[in-house]
Amino acid sequence: MTHSPNGGAAAPGRALPTIPAVPPQPGPPAGAPHPTAPAPAPVPASPRRTAFAEGIDRLRAAAVTEPGRLRAIGAVLALLVIAFGAVTAWQTTDRAGAADDVLHSSQPLSSDAADIYRSLADANTMAAGGYLAGLQETTATRERYEADVRTAAAKLVTAAANSAPDSPSAATIAKLNELLPRYKGLVETARANNRQGFPVGGAYLRTANTTMQNQMLPAAEDLYQKENQRLRSDYADATPYPWAAIALGVLALAALAWAQRREYRRTNRVLNHGLTAATAACAVVLLWLVVGHSVARAGLNGSYEHGVRSLNVLHDARIASLKARSDENLTLVSRGAETKTLPDGTVMDAYDWAYDQEIRALGKTLDQAGALADDAAGRDPVRVANDSMKVWIARHTEARQADDSGDYQKARDRVIGTGAEDQATAECFDNVDASLAKALTHETGEFRQAAEDGRSAMTGLPAGAAALAVLGAAGALLGIGRRLSEYR
Repeated sequence: MTHSPNGGAAAPGRALPTIPAVPPQPGPPAGAPHPTAPAPAPVPASPRRTAFAEGIDRLRAAAVTEPGRLRAIGAVLALLVIAFGAVTAWQTTDRAGAADDVLHSSQPLSSDAADIYRSLADANTMAAGGYLAGLQETTATRERYEADVRTAAAKLVTAAANSAPDSPSAATIAKLNELLPRYKGLVETARANNRQGFPVGGAYLRTANTTMQNQMLPAAEDLYQKENQRLRSDYADATPYPWAAIALGVLALAALAWAQRREYRRTNRVLNHGLTAATAACAVVLLWLVVGHSVARAGLNGSYEHGVRSLNVLHDARIASLKARSDENLTLVSRGAETKTLPDGTVMDAYDWAYDQEIRALGKTLDQAGALADDAAGRDPVRVANDSMKVWIARHTEARQADDSGDYQKARDRVIGTGAEDQATAECFDNVDASLAKALTHETGEFRQAAEDGRSAMTGLPAGAAALAVLGAAGALLGIGRRLSEYR
């Protein structure tokens, strides 16, 4: 049975139609893309890796090995030890330099500024005393006045040499250098008129005193305050603990201890000679740093508490005594030409009122100086000065009573003396000034000793810390290198 092309059975006796063959169509060569398909995107070439990136990869690979870890540990240990030594040397050098400035620069300059003030005030006192003496002016009074002027001029030169050209101190020094010759000229004019009996001499002397009190002494006091500020700044730089160096030292010791414990746990070896040497070097530097700086700090603080503070109070006491003496002399020179009205309406001689203020200030500063003195050598001169001040007050009261009663000659003799008896206030003033000078000499020695002890405690520490740090870093590297040699 035949079947139709559609799957059905063909009728009997009927032939099937012939289907012509379709010739094959030529196609694209093998492997070629289909004409209607999009062309494939080109595959980008991978970028070439840099030497740095390849080095990082090698380091990462090495870090996971024990030799790589040991190399990293050695590098970190050496870096910590070197950083500890460098920071220690830097901070101790700064503090040692500041301590040296305290001892050899700022404190001497502060004392020089106080001497400038004292010399100017004493010159003013001697000028007034010489004027009162007139033709009876002693050679000692005249020479003391000249010496004070020379001292002030010399100290101003020293202060100018140690001040920056554009600093406030330099401007103050220039002002004093300008006023000093002017003041001296006024004093000489007053002295010349006084010797000839011209009353105008008193006016010249009062003008000289006004120049001194209102311009020169305030400028000298300002210079003194500036130098004291510089001294306090040097103390502030010299005394703080070097916390950065101490922290790095503790960190370096902790890292070294960790490295040695790690080695012990891995090898059961108790000591690594290199790491032990590095630990010992760091421990010595840290101990030296803490102890040395503590001793230096104690010495510097002691030099301030028992030296600088006492010196400042003694300088203030001496200045108060000089001002009181100058005002006492000018009370007789002015003869009531200058008055001051008090809040209660009482009219007083201006210079006598100023004397009262300064003598009270002298008493307060002497009490403070006695309290600050820490030994008999410091207390005894202050006690003598205090006793002389009390006698001075009593004699001054007698002189004022004589002047108020019209006995000018007796009042003058009570103030400047006659040479035949020692009942004048001049003797008391000289005793106060000499006692304070003795106390100042003692306290200056105390300051120098304490400051020198403090500065000496840090001698050699910067160089020693740097040298020991280098040895410690070398020990750490050698200790790690010994372990690395076991892997070769």
